[in-house]
Amino acid sequence: MDASLLAVAMTAAQRGGEVLRRYFRTMEPGQVTEKAKNDFVSTADRESEEVIAAYLRSQTPEFGLLAEEAGSSGAGAARWVVDPLDGTANFVHSFPHFAVSVALVVGNEIEVGVIYDPMRDELFSAARGGGAWCNGRPLRVTSRQGLSGGFLTTGFPFRVHRLLDVYLRVFHDVFLRVAAIRRSGAAALDLAHTAAGIFDGFFEFCLSPWDIAAGALLVREAGGVVTNLDGTGEVLAHGNVVAAAPGIHGELLALIQRHCREKDIHP
Repeated sequence: MDASLLAVAMTAAQRGGEVLRRYFRTMEPGQVTEKAKNDFVSTADRESEEVIAAYLRSQTPEFGLLAEEAGSSGAGAARWVVDPLDGTANFVHSFPHFAVSVALVVGNEIEVGVIYDPMRDELFSAARGGGAWCNGRPLRVTSRQGLSGGFLTTGFPFRVHRLLDVYLRVFHDVFLRVAAIRRSGAAALDLAHTAAGIFDGFFEFCLSPWDIAAGALLVREAGGVVTNLDGTGEVLAHGNVVAAAPGIHGELLALIQRHCREKDIHP
């Protein structure tokens, strides 16, 4: 993959982040709406996406684009997958934990992944086969062996309430095996922070491709394991993700598989 494409993704994510910084804590009530119950979209999401999409099209007009707000456009084997604001509920409630996610997917392979945290000015980046980085510093997942003492992060199935009972059974079993679990409300950052060795692992159900693509590559390039609930690498289809350091991924996946498999959990 052309190394310049990583630079394109990094610039696109930073441009989107500039929009989010400008709007943060300045939103008026009319600038926020609900796409579905508890699923927000704001003027900031839309403007960030417009800025990102315009830049990506100017640099790579031959690529398609899949973005959270505008949907799919263009054609071909290569497409950008964009979340202009991951953590919208945090953003609109003035909780400073959100990010921009930009990935390049070619066929079934994630080739480039960038996650930008505009409030901390942290730019996480990865290219397939080239390692994972944050602001020029190499990233590595933790070396923890086993769930005991682990520090994990997760996300609730807030869009898919019918899955709450099975999720809570999974949460119960994992909670009893680890030191702590956090839920911060931005899956892209959960994955970036797993790649950075902050968290030992992450699990969540029914995410969208734009929530996952960049972060999955970051974790893999930082030496971690990312699978679906069946233990295979295809995570974009149903959005079920188990991402962790190699020393705990198998144990975490086995706990989850006591309660569900890929066929059971879908949007």
